[in-house]
Amino acid sequence: MRIAIIGIGDIAQKAYLPILTQLKGIELVFCTRNKNRLQQLALQYRIKEVYQDYRQLNKVNIDAVMIHSSTVSHPEICAYFLRQGLPVFVDKPLADNAFDCEKLYELAEKHRLPLYMGFNRRFIPLYNQYFPNVHSSSSESLLLSLRWEKNRHNLPGDIRTFVFDDFIHPLDSVNIGAKSNLDGLQLGSQFQGEQLARVDVHWQLGNTILEASMNRLYGITNERVCVSFANRAYEFDSFVSGRCLQDNQETIIRLQDWRPMLSAKGFTGMIEDWISVVKAGKLKQSVAERNLASHQLAEAVCQKIQKSVS
Repeated sequence: MRIAIIGIGDIAQKAYLPILTQLKGIELVFCTRNKNRLQQLALQYRIKEVYQDYRQLNKVNIDAVMIHSSTVSHPEICAYFLRQGLPVFVDKPLADNAFDCEKLYELAEKHRLPLYMGFNRRFIPLYNQYFPNVHSSSSESLLLSLRWEKNRHNLPGDIRTFVFDDFIHPLDSVNIGAKSNLDGLQLGSQFQGEQLARVDVHWQLGNTILEASMNRLYGITNERVCVSFANRAYEFDSFVSGRCLQDNQETIIRLQDWRPMLSAKGFTGMIEDWISVVKAGKLKQSVAERNLASHQLAEAVCQKIQKSVS
């Protein structure tokens, strides 16, 4: 399988290339406008084919593309390859507005192609090991609450970049019901001057309480997840360890030793899932609906915050 990697900046180098270059049966083609970086990484990973213009890729017999370029470039590049008849992976977010996201999913549906989103937190093995079936309706595994909190130190920003480029991670992670609007949702926000510093959202799905939070004026960069079932709860402050609280006792839980960090953060599982989607030629409808819904919900959050300060 030949996959073109478009944009090989920081996230591609740290999270994707170390995994993709180790997979059997995968041949990579690099594409980026930065000539020096292109030459350096091609030499490092022994990549034979490199290009500086993504439009050149339609003549080199690739099977799929992965887009890791800047957010603003996603819609144009994604639409180009969907029209070429190729499965597309896009690092979150798909775009910085819901309108472009809707158009891209309409295009993917028209051409019957998978449009895959890079939400690696859906594949974190430690979390999935202890609550793999959050959609289950059985009394033994009924989810009562899920809170996902992602914080950063001294990094307030403009509203749309804050929400779409960063907050969309915790927002999607709790969006298990593919919510796409603000109906029944409570939203709070804080500013530092004209820059957005914190966002909290809270809503209820049946008997399940869902919360997503991001504070970018926090004392440290961290991520915390709290999950509650009847008389059983889990608390995580990392991707590799946490606590199980049950029967009035606390048990420390950890990922197995020597688990690579990229696997612990869900990137390995996500990439393996993406490869399986390319081979199958389709993405589950429920996954596509959640991908789009999380972007639509992010748009609604943006618009409400912008309206509150206008």
